[in-house]
Formats: sequence, C-alpha cells, structure tokens
Amino acid sequence: MAHELTEGGAARKLRERLGSDGIIVSPIVWDGLGARVAESLGFECLGLGGYALGAHLVTSEPLLTLSELAAATRYITTATKLPLVVDAGAGYGEPLHVMRTVRELERAGAAAVHIEDQIFPKRVHYHQGIEHVVPRNEILQKIRAAVAARQNADFVIMGRTDAMRTDGFAEGVERANLFLEAGADMVMIFPNDVDEARMAPRAIGGPICYVNSEGNRLGRPVLAVSELEDFGYKMVSYSTTLVCAAVAEMTRVLRRLKTDGVSGLPAEAMLPLRKEVESLVGLDELYRIEAETSETGAGRN
Repeated sequence: MAHELTEGGAARKLRERLGSDGIIVSPIVWDGLGARVAESLGFECLGLGGYALGAHLVTSEPLLTLSELAAATRYITTATKLPLVVDAGAGYGEPLHVMRTVRELERAGAAAVHIEDQIFPKRVHYHQGIEHVVPRNEILQKIRAAVAARQNADFVIMGRTDAMRTDGFAEGVERANLFLEAGADMVMIFPNDVDEARMAPRAIGGPICYVNSEGNRLGRPVLAVSELEDFGYKMVSYSTTLVCAAVAEMTRVLRRLKTDGVSGLPAEAMLPLRKEVESLVGLDELYRIEAETSETGAGRN
C-alpha cells in the first residue's frame, strides 16, 4: 500500500542525513517493487537512474521523456518513504526547461535531482563513453535555474559533471566547485582512476556523490563503500548493479525453462518467495480492507 508522507518529508530527511556523519549508500531502482525491496533491507536512500529506467522501458536514457521520468518517480515515491534522488539528465533543455523539470519531479515526490553538463538532447553514444560536455556558463545557468525553481527549501539540487573524462581532472574539480557556488547542495563526479577518486574530496568544497558504475567500459574504478567513506564521499550510487543483476537472473531462469521445460527454481523456496513478494506489495492490508468491505455479506448485496 502507499506510504503516507507529509509534504516535503523525504527531502527534509535527505537534507538532514547530508548533515550527519557517514556515507549514504543509494542503490538505483526503476520501480516501486525494487524500492520496497531496498527499503525492507534497511537502505536509507534510493536513486532513479536514467540508465536503469531507459533499460526498463527498452529504449535508452537519452530517449527518455520528462513525462516518463515523472511517472516513474511517482510510482517509486508512492511505494516508499525513502528519499529518492532522480537523474534528470541535462534537465530536458535550456534553463526554463530545467525549471519545469525540477517542479515536475518535486511534485512527483522526489527528494533531489541531479542535472548534468552534457548536451541536450543527449546522444546514445554516451553509453559508449563518447561524451559531449557543454561550456561552463551553460551548466551554471541550469544549476541556478534549478535552485530558483524548487518550491521546498529542503529539496536537494545536485550538479553533475562529466568533465573529468573530457577535459581533465582539474576542470571537473573547478566545475564542481562552481556548481556549489551557484547554489547546488551537492555534486556528482566521475573520476578516471583511484588516484583522482582519492584526491577529489580534498579539492571540492562540498558533499560529493560517487557513482559505482559496475561493468563500465571506461575503466572507472568501482570502490568499496568503506573506501569511499574514508576518501570523504558523502554518497555512493549504483547505476547499473540491480538492472544487470535482474537481467542475469531472468535470463538464467528462462534459459533453463526453454532448454529443460522446467524453471529450475526449488519448489520448497517458491512459496516463501511468493509470500515475500506479496508482503512487499502490501497484499495483507488489501485483504484486510476487502474483508471489511466488499467481501462481507453486506458488501455483496
């Protein structure tokens, strides 16, 4: 069932957490069920990533629309109390479009968005590491527009830069600091190697989100949470982990079904698993409501 949450509560929760000790681990999900699984395991924050949502809709991140992103945001924030950080890409256009994007996602229940310094429309070749970074003034205008657009002062604006790959570590650091000066509450960066990952928190004057992009083609390091915390990062997200794991498990089961005519899933485990799914969906509460209404004798008359 939907979680009740006072307006702005998730954003306030995230902002308070950013001000406390310890790193925030934020797995990337694309729907309410994944959000419920993460919540049940004790995670304190979630992300809605462009890569995962693009894969889920069988298109790609650069082809996503704001309507699709807002709808996915709404499904997730209806399902969980956890703060949700939404990947808003390049903001879907120029500063005025960024303002609309922020307002739509805030209304959909997001606690934060990140806006990147890639061109818009973004190109699918981005997935191959061919990145197109806009000039500083363009992304700074977007960051300022995002800050001006938010309705809730607790709503977190994150600026993302891909410039460390295209223009070098120093440029990425400079952009990150400029984002913070422009009003961003946090920055997301993509160091090229472990040395850069270690140096960045000492060079950037604000909270930083690191992205563990498992399976990336660019050699970007995937680091342990404890290591990132020691370096000084405030958040780490996992952009590809769950979507790749889900495809791997679906492929394994379906291949067995196609080859052998059975799923191969242990029969003794399926009833508990099904009960776990139903618990995550909230069927017990739905059963209770129906039992008190439409499933009563009076309800059927």
